[in-house]
Amino acid sequence: MKKTILVYGALIGVVAIGAMTLGMSMGGPEDMSSSSMLVGYLIMLVAFALIFPAVKGFRDREQGGVIRFGQAFVLGLAISAVAGLFYVVGWEGYLAATDHAFIDQYQQAQVRMLEERGLSGEELEAAKSKLEAQMQAYRNPLVRMPITFTEPLPVGLLVSLVAALVLRRSEVLPESEAAVAGAA
Repeated sequence: MKKTILVYGALIGVVAIGAMTLGMSMGGPEDMSSSSMLVGYLIMLVAFALIFPAVKGFRDREQGGVIRFGQAFVLGLAISAVAGLFYVVGWEGYLAATDHAFIDQYQQAQVRMLEERGLSGEELEAAKSKLEAQMQAYRNPLVRMPITFTEPLPVGLLVSLVAALVLRRSEVLPESEAAVAGAA
């Protein structure tokens, strides 16, 4: 089980952070629109879909074609946790490689968005002050790393839940007779 968790978690984490850092390199924080965030989460969903073959493979190879919901769900969550750790390490590497430029660029992009929404005067200054406090906190890795870790977790949780619900039924995607005969 450990090998499955580590291999699939690493693969998912690398794909998710790779896609995100590639997108950041191409678009930057200025392009933090809801559509770009949606694309990011869709990429994560595709990456986390690898939980299905991980759970199915474990069910078929290690469990004789049968897995309980709880065991499948915990396996998916463990894979998600490893993926989250790889995601954090990747994001920290990206920030270090870019001299943490993202933080200031993101803050500037957010201020522009506030101005474009028509905020001005005291209202704008209050929003800028709040944003500055948030960015100052984000500069602290002890704050930033848990935030980063939680970004992909909702996707991992959802996919783990669906995989456990679907794959607990041994008649769903059963191991083929040819695969069984070939393995013998």
